[in-house]
Amino acid sequence: MTEVLLYTLGVVVVVVGLAVSIALHEVGHMVPAKLFGAKVTQYFVGFGRTLWSTRKGETEYGVKAIPLGGFVKIVGMLPPHPGDDPGQVRQSNTGMFTQLISDARSAEYENVTPEDEPRLFYRLPWWKKAIVMVGGPAVNLVIAFVLFAAVFLSIGASTVNTTVSAVSDCAIPSTEAGRTCTASDPVAPAKQAGLQVGDEITSFNGTAITTWDQLSRAIRANGDAPATIGFERDGAARTVTVNTSVQTRTSLDDPDKVEDVGFLGVSPTPVYQREDLGFVVTTMGDMTVSTVKAIGSLPEKMVEVTKAAFGAERGDDTPMSPVGASRVAGEVTSAEGTTWTDRVHFVALLLASINLFIGIFNLVPLLPLDGGHIAGALWEGLRNAIARLRRRPIPGPVDVAKMLPVAYAVGAVLLVMGVILVYVDIVNPIRLT
Repeated sequence: MTEVLLYTLGVVVVVVGLAVSIALHEVGHMVPAKLFGAKVTQYFVGFGRTLWSTRKGETEYGVKAIPLGGFVKIVGMLPPHPGDDPGQVRQSNTGMFTQLISDARSAEYENVTPEDEPRLFYRLPWWKKAIVMVGGPAVNLVIAFVLFAAVFLSIGASTVNTTVSAVSDCAIPSTEAGRTCTASDPVAPAKQAGLQVGDEITSFNGTAITTWDQLSRAIRANGDAPATIGFERDGAARTVTVNTSVQTRTSLDDPDKVEDVGFLGVSPTPVYQREDLGFVVTTMGDMTVSTVKAIGSLPEKMVEVTKAAFGAERGDDTPMSPVGASRVAGEVTSAEGTTWTDRVHFVALLLASINLFIGIFNLVPLLPLDGGHIAGALWEGLRNAIARLRRRPIPGPVDVAKMLPVAYAVGAVLLVMGVILVYVDIVNPIRLT
C-alpha cells in the first residue's frame, strides 16, 4: 500500500510540476506583451475542451482538458497582406499554400476592431516582439536554474566516496554480469584481503586517496600486481597487501570500449556533497550542451523509439514523453531503500532537466516554436538596420504568415512524435530501477 502511495506521489508531483512550468512559460509571454500594450485575449493551460475559465478585463484565463501545453492569444501576430487594410484581409487566393495563409490572416483579424489596431502585435518594434517571444523559454530556464540551485546548495550533488559499501565475493567477467558466484569463480581480491563494508580506503600503493575516481583509476592501472591498501576501520588505521586480478571492464573514458584492467572488488558509498553557485552554473552549462546535442539527435533517437514500439529493445538515452517522465518518477520514489532525501533530489532534478529542455527546445528557430517568431523579429531588426545604413525606407514587419506551411508541417511532426512517445512510454517504458 505504501509503495502504491509513493508511486502515485511521484507521478502527481511531476505532472503538477509540468503543469506549473507550462503555466509559467505562458506567463513569460503574456506579461511583457501586456506591458508593451499588446492586446491579450486568452491565457490557457492545456488544449482541447475548456474545463474552467474566468474573464478579467479583456483576457480570459482558463484550464483545458489536455494538460500537454498551453497558449496565450496575442492579437495581431500575423500582419495583414501588404497593401491590405488590417481589418479587411483578401478573400480570394489561388494555390493551397496561399489559401492557407489567407485563411489564417482572416481568422487572425476576425474580431479585431478599429480600436485594437494600434495594439496589434505585429506593430510592436522588433525588439519588443523578441522579448515577448523569448519570455516563455526564459522562464523555463530560470525555473531550471532555481531548481538546480535549490538542490545542489541544500541537498548537494550525488557522488560517491571511498567508504566501502559492498565487497564482491568473486570476480565475474563483465560479459557475465548479473549472475551469482559459482565454485569455479576466483575469489575477489578484496574478499581475500579481508576488506569489509564500512572500511574507508585512504591510500593505494603509498598514494593518498581522496576520491573514488582516483581509487578506481589506481586499481585499474595496477593490473595483476600486488597492491598495498591503507584504510580506516572503526577509527583505526590499517594496511593490507593483496594482488589485484585482471578483468574485462568498460573503459572509464569511452563507454563504447572495453579493456582489461585491474580489479579489487569493492563498491563505493553514494553520498550527497553540497556545492556552490559556480557548480550550478557549470552544471547547467554542461547540461545545455548535452541538451543541444540531444535535440540534434532527435530524428535518430525517434527511429529507435519507433522500433521499440514494435518490441525492439529501448535505450535508456531515448527521449520520453510526460507520461514516461512521470512513470520514472513514480518508480524511483517508490523504490525500496529510497529515502525522502533521494526522492526530493531525483524529482527536483528531473523537473529542472525538463524545464531546461523545454526552454532550449522552444528556441529552435522554426515555427510554431517560439524560436521561429524570435528569428522573424531578429530578421526584421537586421533588415531595418540595413535599410537605415543604406538610407532607404524602413521595410514593413516581417510576414511570418509566409512560414505557416512550415509551421503546420513542423507541428504535425511534433504531434506524431508525441503520440509515438506516449505509446512507447506505455508499452515499452524506460526503467531506472
